[in-house]
Amino acid sequence: MSRKASALIALCCAVAGVALSACDEATESESSAEDRVAFTGTQKIKVGERSVNVSCAGDPVEGRPVVVLLHGGGDDVGKLAGLQNTLAAQGQVCSYDRLGAGASDQPDGPQSFESTGKILTGVIDRVAGGKPVVLAGHSLGGLIAGRYAPDHQDRVKGLVLMDATSPTQAADLRQHIPQSATGMAAELRDQTLAVIAGQGPEKLVVPDGEVRPAGTIPVEVIQHGKPYLAAVPEYGAALERAWSEGQRKWLALSARGNLSTAATSEHYIYVDQPDLAVRAIQRVTDEAAKSS
Repeated sequence: MSRKASALIALCCAVAGVALSACDEATESESSAEDRVAFTGTQKIKVGERSVNVSCAGDPVEGRPVVVLLHGGGDDVGKLAGLQNTLAAQGQVCSYDRLGAGASDQPDGPQSFESTGKILTGVIDRVAGGKPVVLAGHSLGGLIAGRYAPDHQDRVKGLVLMDATSPTQAADLRQHIPQSATGMAAELRDQTLAVIAGQGPEKLVVPDGEVRPAGTIPVEVIQHGKPYLAAVPEYGAALERAWSEGQRKWLALSARGNLSTAATSEHYIYVDQPDLAVRAIQRVTDEAAKSS
């Protein structure tokens, strides 16, 4: 396989969480009720028996939700640092490493949306206390945010999904890359399906499912505009169409959903077009503040 093909496989699989990268060292902090005050910098908190690496920047603003950033598969809080620091000019912004990522603990076994959601709840309790939050997730982080919000409408008052993993990714892959495929396409299919089955570093099992409504919260869905998946031989065009359809499915989260395209971005929209990502998150946070 060529170096270019291998790189593309790695990028596509990162959508579902194949790679794992390291994070900076942090200090230990218990997540007791007394500790639920704003902090800046990086701390390790306890969620149940697990140690979770959390990074925060900016000061709380009265009446404004706390923004919580969710990284993509294979990433960590370090990848989000630039976005977090820019957003911090408007208020408190936090991110965290999920179990199996960055400097957080490794999972004991397979994770589910329920178990990874409990970690997210623990982080929200620590950084936001009783304040509402806006979740902004990239790739797998967007998928987790989209699954979490419907069950936590009392806390989640806005969503920004940046090229979020399709809610039907497994079915999309099976439909558009047949088992008879060879080479790069076959590797992409097999590796991504393995990760979806819980064989990635986070051990998160990612079943397909319908998108459930999360109330009438503002939702921004941003999809990539540069068709990098089209480089997959023979099946690339179909994969791009399936990805776009997956983004449209996320609009079922809310009647106040909006879909836009980052024209010059590949998968990492907040890296390729950071100003666009910042404006979307600020817009949703502003709308959520007015509704709170």
